[in-house]
Amino acid sequence: MSNNERFSQIINYLKNKKSASVEELAEMLYVSIATVRRDLTELQKRGQVERSHGGAILMEGADEISIFIRQVKNAREKEAAASIALKHMPDFQTVFIDNSSTCLALAERMNLAHKTVVTNGLQIAMRISRKNDVNLIMPGGEVKYNTAAMLGSMTANNLNSFNFDLAIMSCSAVDKDGAYELSLESMQIKKIALTKSKKKILIFDDTKLNTSAMFKTSPLDGYDYIFSNADARLLKTLDPEGTLNILST
Repeated sequence: MSNNERFSQIINYLKNKKSASVEELAEMLYVSIATVRRDLTELQKRGQVERSHGGAILMEGADEISIFIRQVKNAREKEAAASIALKHMPDFQTVFIDNSSTCLALAERMNLAHKTVVTNGLQIAMRISRKNDVNLIMPGGEVKYNTAAMLGSMTANNLNSFNFDLAIMSCSAVDKDGAYELSLESMQIKKIALTKSKKKILIFDDTKLNTSAMFKTSPLDGYDYIFSNADARLLKTLDPEGTLNILST
């Protein structure tokens, strides 16, 4: 069982039990206590659990890793993916940008003058608001603690009122069958943005190829452009027939 599979099982177990001891989790996962302790340490770094005496409790918003952690984690890889996307950006006047840390790295470097930008990410909105001559819109909704993002039914309903030239989004995980999110709410927002956009971009760093997530946003052929800093060997596993528009340089 991979690390990420264990992480998902721990989160799901804590959702039902609210808290659990190290011994309890080790028995559930059929692994050593030392392994569980390492897993809990990593999940605590991600902001998903809080360590308690002899165990752990689930943090509010545990389905998503804090954007403040994601901004730092794999920052070099995110910047590399953003640099690739900047070389191939299609023309647009209106754009939806999701709340991901990878899209944050890209949005900071995009020329958005005289464009209309819609985003559900608070951090992205704050950075874009410092740029001149940008029409910035946030769709409203419930702000989640870990994500610093607007999610939920209100956000989804408001997004249905828009049409975009372009949607730019990242993912929590990617494989040959599609792009995935850790939470149902994030997946739903991205699905709506895709249906409301003429062109769709997926951008991810190479670490997303070595992980897993539960909720599928879209098959890969649902995107017009796919940008990643992953090497050709890894990208070949996503597109063995060479039918997708995947760019890595």
